[in-house]
Amino acid sequence: MTRLHDEERLGVLLRILRPAPLGWVQAAQELPGARRTLDEIVSRAEADIAFRAALVADLEQALAAEGYEPDRRLLDEIRARLGEN
Repeated sequence: MTRLHDEERLGVLLRILRPAPLGWVQAAQELPGARRTLDEIVSRAEADIAFRAALVADLEQALAAEGYEPDRRLLDEIRARLGEN
């Protein structure tokens, strides 16, 4: 089978698939921004002792005070990255 036939077959198979659920699409679109936010918070916590202390003392309050919207996934990931599990 030639490469062209392989690509045509792949196109046919892709058209058979159902579209991805909207929740998956939305999550995929939000993921890069969420990763940047997480990396920003963790980098700052590593560089700024006072900020890290505030995060450890009251994670949700410290994030809210800095303008971040603390959701469960963000909180869990920050705790994991900072070793606060």
